Amino acid sequence: MSDATAPPATPPGAVSSTIPARIDRMPWSPFHTRMVAALGIAWILDGLEITVAGAVAAVLTRKDTLGLSSAEAGLTATVYLVGQVAGALFFGRLADRLGRRRLFLLTFGVYLFGSGLTALTLGQGTGWYAFLCFTRFLAGTGIGGEYSAINSAIQEMVPARHRGRVDLLVNGTYWAGAILGTVAELWLLSAFPDHVAWRVGFLLGPLLGLAVFLIRRQLPESPRWLAMHGRRQEAEEAIARIEHEVERTGRVLAPVDESRAILLKESPEAGYATLLRLLFRRYPGRSVLGSTLLVTQSFLYNAIFFTYTLVLTKYYGVHENRAPLYLLAFAAGNLLGPIVLGPLFDTVGRRRMISGTYLFSGCALAVTAAFFQAGLLTAVSQTTAWCVIFFFASAGASAGYLTVGEIFPLEVRGQAIAVFFALAQCVGAGGPYLYGRLIGDGSDRTTLFLGYLLGATVMVAGGLTELFLGVDAEGRSLEEIATPLSAAEPQGWPETAADPNSRSEPSV
Repeated sequence: MSDATAPPATPPGAVSSTIPARIDRMPWSPFHTRMVAALGIAWILDGLEITVAGAVAAVLTRKDTLGLSSAEAGLTATVYLVGQVAGALFFGRLADRLGRRRLFLLTFGVYLFGSGLTALTLGQGTGWYAFLCFTRFLAGTGIGGEYSAINSAIQEMVPARHRGRVDLLVNGTYWAGAILGTVAELWLLSAFPDHVAWRVGFLLGPLLGLAVFLIRRQLPESPRWLAMHGRRQEAEEAIARIEHEVERTGRVLAPVDESRAILLKESPEAGYATLLRLLFRRYPGRSVLGSTLLVTQSFLYNAIFFTYTLVLTKYYGVHENRAPLYLLAFAAGNLLGPIVLGPLFDTVGRRRMISGTYLFSGCALAVTAAFFQAGLLTAVSQTTAWCVIFFFASAGASAGYLTVGEIFPLEVRGQAIAVFFALAQCVGAGGPYLYGRLIGDGSDRTTLFLGYLLGATVMVAGGLTELFLGVDAEGRSLEEIATPLSAAEPQGWPETAADPNSRSEPSV
């Protein structure tokens, strides 16, 4: 797979690897399609899980089901989100330590087990309610861990020129799950008695996921992760397996010159302490960028999405039974954004597209807020406006997860995604409460108008941050964007992270 061109002298204890270059030069193949389908199902299941849980919350308060109070039903959703944060932080560390493959199998199994157990909550009372909360927490930890393991694996095994659009597509499929969950909700609540419908709803995810779990077991470990952790033979076997699958389709892979190799050395285990040093010492600008992108989109999405039906019912008089139909349109706009705009993140570029989508959605939300305050919108026109706004915002939000995975070294990539995801979830959790208070009984538009202006300001702030601190990562190897901690760079060896046009920060 490579010619005989000799690299510069290798320092003692270091080995030369062309694996990153061999991955990035590959054409798209059925292997990549299968990998993305098997790993990307996590976001569909997350969207399905949250939508179904929200739909059956009212059902669980009835005497013929679990007889929960409204507060108890709401708390189960909070427990699920807390589980996501805990799972991201716990499994994110393990994804960097034990590997991507082990973790995307483990976290998926935890989710399937937890969600399946939820349907087995058999009775009422304190004990069964504690069991219900435990199962929701367990399912949440599995999905939270998926964010780190899956984003890391996809970014490391997808060729650089396709990385942006693929990662956006995968993260955007959350909304395919929301659509599926909404349709399932309408069908289940009409086709089954309440005491059966909610159980079937929580079994949909595990049933859908079992088949995908078998496909995941056939995927290899990330060759990049293996190489960076000194497991050279396993890394060669994994990349050779992928290359063989590509060549079976009739594609001829060009040899990779040894001058494109990266030198690797033994490096100490990198935990959260190492990550924090990197965030505050080596990459402070990137830390501000990642936290701003994820926090701003999380605040806006949680604020709008979780109060969506309240706005429709209290301000526009939409009946509660018809509200899910408007949600379908909203979810469709969010799903189409990453699909349609995704390729532009690889061609036009990360900085232009991320800043543009954030700035447009923020400014458009401010205009829509003014129309709302003036009473010029109907339920249909309000939903149409939100579809347009979040068509762009969804692409930008998905790119936030792409960004925090790309701009930090491989050895801490899973933990970086976990930390920024957890931060975003914690801050974003306040959005629904705040906007719920602003909505009140629906008699005063001014307070919600000011809330929409706040959301618009938040998104504009995210866009400006990307404009000034963004990293031009399109088409570039991950090792060029952020030098691995295990990289050995002797005198005369080129600095892989150096690129005056990237706004990337220097190695230390």
